[in-house]
Amino acid sequence: MLRRVVLVALGAGVLGAAAVAALNLYVVVRAGAQTGDVARVPHAQAAIVLGAGVHPSGWMSGMLRDRVARAVELYEAGRVDRVLVSGDHGRWGYDEPGTMRDALLAAGVPAHAIFTDHAGFDTWASMRRAREVFGVRSAVVVTQGFHMPRALYLAREAGLDAHGLVADRSGYGRQGRISAVREILARVKAVGEAVTGRDVLLGPPHPITGDGRRTWGPQPPEGQGPPRVYRAGTS
Repeated sequence: MLRRVVLVALGAGVLGAAAVAALNLYVVVRAGAQTGDVARVPHAQAAIVLGAGVHPSGWMSGMLRDRVARAVELYEAGRVDRVLVSGDHGRWGYDEPGTMRDALLAAGVPAHAIFTDHAGFDTWASMRRAREVFGVRSAVVVTQGFHMPRALYLAREAGLDAHGLVADRSGYGRQGRISAVREILARVKAVGEAVTGRDVLLGPPHPITGDGRRTWGPQPPEGQGPPRVYRAGTS
């Protein structure tokens, strides 16, 4: 009896691992084109810069810093007309899109060209909102290589004509290794999101062809917001 239970458990484990591997392969194959060379990126309406960690001090994590730097390269090269920064701003004291906006402004990107999505709580939400709230049709997704297949897969499932610019400008140490491992299950979740069309928080339209400053949102109450000084530090 015990032997049978062990065999069944082992069989279930093998089938589960096979399913995870198959779904990962599916996402990677469906993702589409990506590159690390700005010159090879086709022109698009907008760069979509996906959020990552911001420290309490206001310093961007290494991953976020590199994403923003690559978005600046895209804009300066004329590969995109607008930059949409999308991330977590679920509370006053933590603001990924605002931090990215400040960094872009400090790098010389014009204010009108910077759009902020304050409800990009995950990759699926960022892509759905890019298409349905901001009216983006063509985009260059900017993120790290481990994240890119899932990001491009979800962008296409959300209706975007998307290409990827990899933002691996430096090593990310332990955090990078942890993120890469987590990505294995995140890709499985992504397929579920795309298949079910999981609902996300939407809202009034903010056309990407307009003035990005209209999307910057209200200022936080005094003493409740994150540090507003742009800090380009590493994690």
